[in-house]
Amino acid sequence: MFRRSLQLSFIALAALTPFSARAAVAPGLAEVVAVHPTRIADLVVLGHGFDAGLRQGMICRITRGGSEIAEIILVDLRSTCGSALIVNLSPGQSIRVGDVASVKILKS
Repeated sequence: MFRRSLQLSFIALAALTPFSARAAVAPGLAEVVAVHPTRIADLVVLGHGFDAGLRQGMICRITRGGSEIAEIILVDLRSTCGSALIVNLSPGQSIRVGDVASVKILKS
């Protein structure tokens, strides 16, 4: 039930996102276009999705001005937008529209 509610919220938010907010960025990067609070968890909506190389289950870092704000996990993707749940949030910080999500890559 929660997953269905999450999907419906995501579809509604993605439909309201202006096309200009989905401007081209480098592969593996996506701009935060909305943050939708729910009773259980906040839903982060990204301006890029499957076509930008993002995949369900990927962990992404959220940054603002070079500072890491949070980590999110991608839970639902469409071709041009995606949604995520917050995994870790730095103390005293919040995710805002305009923050940038980048795929977290492990160093070997």
